[in-house]
Amino acid sequence: MTVIVPAGDPRSGAPDQTRGPGSVRGSDYAVLSRQVKRAGLLARRPGYYWVKAATNLLFLAAGWTAFVLVGPSWWQLAVAAFLAAAFTQTAFLGHDAGHQQISGSKRVNVLLGRLHGNLLVGLGYGWWVAKHNRHHAHPNQIDRDPDIATGAIAFTRDNAQARGAFGVWLARRQAWLFFPMLLLEGLHLHVASARALLGHGATSRANTPGTTRLVEGGLLLVHAAGYLTILLWVLAPAQAVGFLLLQQGLFGLYLGCSFAPNHKGMPIFGRDHGSDFLRRQVLTARNIRGGRITDFALGGLNYQIEHHLFPSMPRPNLRRAQALVREFCARNDIAYRETTLTGSYAEVLRHLHAVGGPLRPELEY
Repeated sequence: MTVIVPAGDPRSGAPDQTRGPGSVRGSDYAVLSRQVKRAGLLARRPGYYWVKAATNLLFLAAGWTAFVLVGPSWWQLAVAAFLAAAFTQTAFLGHDAGHQQISGSKRVNVLLGRLHGNLLVGLGYGWWVAKHNRHHAHPNQIDRDPDIATGAIAFTRDNAQARGAFGVWLARRQAWLFFPMLLLEGLHLHVASARALLGHGATSRANTPGTTRLVEGGLLLVHAAGYLTILLWVLAPAQAVGFLLLQQGLFGLYLGCSFAPNHKGMPIFGRDHGSDFLRRQVLTARNIRGGRITDFALGGLNYQIEHHLFPSMPRPNLRRAQALVREFCARNDIAYRETTLTGSYAEVLRHLHAVGGPLRPELEY
């Protein structure tokens, strides 16, 4: 079960004041960072990304070509599943662009992020980057990490107990409902992207330049218009609705299943917790074991610890960085969490079940 780690706990990562001023551990990250730079692991990999982007575009083109060729048939549900996977892989490239992993030019990364996010998938790049950067700065930190903020899922008991009647009902059953609810994640991301551009939520009109809103909003409109037009042009209305629900549902499920193992069920820190950067990133993250297939399926997010320590590190370098980071953590007595994909889901569900425990009167806590 995940607990809120107090500052005095050895797991907190806060400097041990009993060792004297010379033993403050805030410089550990600088030591690790120098090792990573000497190994060349922060160098851009443009060849990898251009091949990756071109291959992904071929997958998208193949999916939409098959869609047109199959025509008005319920076999289109198979095409919907394929395109859900292609959309997720496209979103992974948008994620990498948002972290400046692809190019040394911020302008190029922003362009690629908007094309992969807004145009090809229909997700607001600027909104997502602002939200995701806050998560990276304060992972699993109450009132600072938007990924554990109040929402459909409660990640702390205080959050669960502060809800209204429906929220309490949901929190009691959230471990059972977690994966089914991910089917709505795609819809949620589309709505949140539009709301941000219209001035609602964390990213408001006042904080977003007019040109950015115009460009990103225009790309979102082109995506939505093109997506709906081709569905209604090729399919009967009932088939179009079925395709949309399945494709967007599986897209949200795949994306959610890729992000869920990363931090859910790991230690949660209080708002004013005083841990150093290295320990804050390592202790709140979880890696997933696996080979090249896992790397592809999870878009490199299976190396979550390395990614959080070095967000701009290109995806193909994360595997090489893992041994170095894991060895460094072992030498410095920093807990480094790694498990299987199914094991991570089990940890997530156990945590969600425990959070809702006090709201289930039939159980004693």
